[in-house]
Amino acid sequence: MAKTWVLETHTKGTGANIVPLEHDADPAPEQPRERSDKLWVPPKRTPRPAPPPAPRKPRRFRVVEVTTQRVLADDASTRATVEALGEVRSSVDVAISVWSDKAGRWRLLTHGEQQALWDRRGAVAGQA
Repeated sequence: MAKTWVLETHTKGTGANIVPLEHDADPAPEQPRERSDKLWVPPKRTPRPAPPPAPRKPRRFRVVEVTTQRVLADDASTRATVEALGEVRSSVDVAISVWSDKAGRWRLLTHGEQQALWDRRGAVAGQA
């Protein structure tokens, strides 16, 4: 008597097997794997601390007389800038700029920033 062959498709993977019908008549059912009660979860990573910011460089100022465009102070410290303002009659007679490292250019101070430097003028003159 001839054997009857069937295509076994319950195999896992990329292929299937051809088996005799009598082998496929009573396949053993797959038993589920035992589950472990413990589930391993990896610990959360501790974040790396951020590097401390670089120390800020001292501000550098440029003071230019508005009417004559004469430079009264160039690349000066805050103290030297305030001392240069001692020779000026009014705060509106000068244009004060500060060097911006981020932008790589001189930035004109706002009126409020310029007034804060102008107010320090008397304190420096009183110390000398």
